[in-house]
Amino acid sequence: MADTAHMFDLTGRVACVTGASAGLGQQAASALARAGAKVVGLARRADALSDWAERIGPNAAAMAADLSDRDAIPDIAARVAEPFGGPDIVVHAAGLNTRQAADDVTPEGWDETLSLNLAAPFFLSQALVPAMKAKGWGRIVTFASLQTTRAFPGGVAYGASKAGIGQVTRAMAEAWSRFGITANAIGPGFFPTELTGPVFADPERAARNAAQTCTGRNGRLEDIDGPVIFLASDASAYVTGQILMVDGGFTAK
Repeated sequence: MADTAHMFDLTGRVACVTGASAGLGQQAASALARAGAKVVGLARRADALSDWAERIGPNAAAMAADLSDRDAIPDIAARVAEPFGGPDIVVHAAGLNTRQAADDVTPEGWDETLSLNLAAPFFLSQALVPAMKAKGWGRIVTFASLQTTRAFPGGVAYGASKAGIGQVTRAMAEAWSRFGITANAIGPGFFPTELTGPVFADPERAARNAAQTCTGRNGRLEDIDGPVIFLASDASAYVTGQILMVDGGFTAK
């Protein structure tokens, strides 16, 4: 039997993970580091990032940055390359959900949500792609959502941004896959993170969500490890422009 373990080995790769200070972003960053990659974690909270990098060790670097500031993205992209060189892999996990009801959506909340959730993943990817092109290899992994295809209460701006992520992921795949750069998305179901805090704070609501899956439970942080390593590795070389729903079958029912 052929040894296929090397297909998932990220030794020698450099990854940049946004939203790495907590939740699924930090889980993804840690998984990539365990798979052998050198990982630069990006987020606004410097203390939480530093704690994470210290736990991971020499294969991790912390970089505090505000990705909602579009003018700063070229500088952020340059700084990301300083610890280990230009990233081969970028995982976009940073996100915001204002949970404003449709009647209460403000222009400020709308703009902030779309800027961080949709514009930042594209423009940061765009800034990192030239180095990937030069190597003939790259992996772009965005975070979609149940709301990429479904409408939830209080999710007008968030849902619009995540629907956009589905299309921008396909568009990036069309533009850059010919250069060896794949673009795919992970669509998490309900996981216990800061963004879903209000959901898990209500045991009845959390139980209803679990009952709506095929597996009968909500997500655990470690459920994201396999999908993110797959999409960041050679194992997914012929997979691009796709949304992999990691939701326990929530969207299958």
